[in-house]
Amino acid sequence: MNWYEKLNQYFPIEEMKSREHMEALLKEKGDIYHKDEGPHHVVMYVETDDFLFVDYVFVSRDARGQGLGHKIINKLKAKQKPIILEVEPVDYEDSDSEKRLRFYKREGFEHAQSIGYRRRSLATNEVNQMEILYWSPSDEAEEVIQRKIYEGMKKTYESIHTYRDKEFYGRSYQDVDEVLTYEQKNNTENILDNL
Repeated sequence: MNWYEKLNQYFPIEEMKSREHMEALLKEKGDIYHKDEGPHHVVMYVETDDFLFVDYVFVSRDARGQGLGHKIINKLKAKQKPIILEVEPVDYEDSDSEKRLRFYKREGFEHAQSIGYRRRSLATNEVNQMEILYWSPSDEAEEVIQRKIYEGMKKTYESIHTYRDKEFYGRSYQDVDEVLTYEQKNNTENILDNL
């Protein structure tokens, strides 16, 4: 099974980019969009001067519980840049969603409660809410870090998620300002607190 098939079997349709989209990113934006692949994992990520954005992380069922996910995250942390990723809210009918959140909490990720993310899927036409998690190597104030994470998400959405979207999907994703919101004093529940 190739890298795209692994991702496509694991991630829900509303979260998956098309194969053509991802191959174009690797070819045309290869200076910032990267693939790290091994026999038991696939990681697709963005690296800029200011941050890393993890687009997809897949670890095969055979390798889970053996520390591979930890090694992948540590390899990214070694770059000493904030790491941003999108996760689904906990779905109690999907045990993997809670396991993923527990994993990221153990790895020191925080919930960016100030950032709202609601995007209409071009595949299903349903609005999906995602949560933003981050890890930061700096000890800056939380509101400063979350503002930087928000700016990184905007850049990622505009340059990666919506890259040539009309060409690949026949229509365009929503404008970034419709999808991402930032509220400094957000009272949203921290999704990592109850894990």
